[in-house]
Amino acid sequence: MAKTPYDIDLDRNPANFQPLTPLTFLARAADVFPDHVAIIHGPLRRTYAEFYARSRRLASVLAKRGIKRGDTVSAMLANTPAMLECHYGVPMCQAVLNTLNTRLDAAIIAFSLDHADAKIVIIDREYAKVMKDALALAKIKPLVIDYDDPEYAGGGERIGEVEYEEFIAQGDPDFAWKMPDDEWDAISLNYTSGTTGDPKGVVYHHRGAALLGTGNVVTCGMAKHPVYLWTLPMFHCNGWCFPWSISVVAGTHVCLRAVRAPAMYDAIHRHKVTHLCGAPIVMATLLNAPANEKKPLPHVVEFFTAAAPPPEAVLAAMKEAGFNVTHLYGLTECYGPAVVNDWNAAWDTLSGSEQAAKKARQGVRYGALEALDVRDPETMRPVARDGVALGEVMMRGNVVMKGYLKNKTATEKAFAGGWFHTGDIGVMHPDGYIQLKDRSKDIIISGGENISSIEVEDALYKHPAVATVAVVAKPDDKWGETPCAFVELKPGTQASADELMQWCRKHLASYKCPRHFVFAEVPKTSTGKIQKFKLREMAKGV
Repeated sequence: MAKTPYDIDLDRNPANFQPLTPLTFLARAADVFPDHVAIIHGPLRRTYAEFYARSRRLASVLAKRGIKRGDTVSAMLANTPAMLECHYGVPMCQAVLNTLNTRLDAAIIAFSLDHADAKIVIIDREYAKVMKDALALAKIKPLVIDYDDPEYAGGGERIGEVEYEEFIAQGDPDFAWKMPDDEWDAISLNYTSGTTGDPKGVVYHHRGAALLGTGNVVTCGMAKHPVYLWTLPMFHCNGWCFPWSISVVAGTHVCLRAVRAPAMYDAIHRHKVTHLCGAPIVMATLLNAPANEKKPLPHVVEFFTAAAPPPEAVLAAMKEAGFNVTHLYGLTECYGPAVVNDWNAAWDTLSGSEQAAKKARQGVRYGALEALDVRDPETMRPVARDGVALGEVMMRGNVVMKGYLKNKTATEKAFAGGWFHTGDIGVMHPDGYIQLKDRSKDIIISGGENISSIEVEDALYKHPAVATVAVVAKPDDKWGETPCAFVELKPGTQASADELMQWCRKHLASYKCPRHFVFAEVPKTSTGKIQKFKLREMAKGV
């Protein structure tokens, strides 16, 4: 590239260039608002000065244990203060945070630990049993740290070498933590669910985390000192980057171990919660709570949801209850949501059904995402903006993953043609809003979790009585979608729905198990291919 006068003798140096990272968000919040409450957890109140000091303690003791740039520290934690500290303390020593899905089975967790080559694993005692089994299956032998959350009274054995509080007490609260050598350095590792075969390890970098962290603030319209309720699992896409976002505006994290209506209403009422995120199940839990569990909201509460778009009746009920619902869309590969159904004030005059149709669309790109389009995956040309022509939803920009860990083939396939291929099939409306029409791999999104229909089918095919099975999504007001299995039995055999359900529970994580079984001939094409589009229509009537 030829140099211009603006390039000559105008070079990057420490005074004018620093790598982007969300770690500076916490440092600034602690400097400017040291006494502001950063974290609420039960009776616990922790200020930004304390939050920052504890994160530095964690970074310090990790460094003392030999953790360095590029090492992986895994965390099997609920939505607790320790999980927030991990989001800062782990990358402060240039290590990579791997948050583990608390709903997975031991075999998948063991694969993740081995694939990530985890050096240290921090484990909430609620998950001690599954983690003990996973560690027994894993080839690696990491240092195990127990976390005793005072808000958890369910027991669980200690399986680690040291408890978390004892561990970080060995660290220095004034530790001179390290900026990333490069903003392209990895900050976290998140494993996908819902794909065939082994999960893929999605690598996030500091630059993307910083940009989506600030992007959330803009997208969610967060003013200074918001109060954010943790109903979205922090293990899921690093909590959509909100552990970093809240520090930008010196907000307050209200931790919540379990999504239960009384606890949510109490927290919203008591702490004057302004924002929360969650899957349709969270909305259903709030709306379906008995009157004695509900409390008046302090103001209109902003609720951000992804997964399947909420039905019109749910949107109306949420509005009446005092929540303003905004629909988001994204994937693990783009740091969580990177597309928002940005509401146009002109739509306020539309009828309820017309507004619901607008809200059902996935929307437009975040300000932090450079490009969003629907394209023909073969020609890479954009489809017509008519709301009819089908294509693959594609993205590109700084909030797209670094790639898949140790999987060059999958990374190259995902980035073919200079775009990230989501695998989702959709349309582009004339106003530039995208809408999903199908999922190319028949992913079922239930309660915010991706479920692979193929994985569920594989488990059922192992049953000795099953001849043919096809699993599709059945719409569900509570979960968004749930798996529905259509089954053909082998001649001369018998199996009940209850028997197949128990079989699935032995082979799959509980949330992946079908809630409905239909014993019928599975429709196929002349070449024997199962016609899932017909099954989806059939499932609506089950």
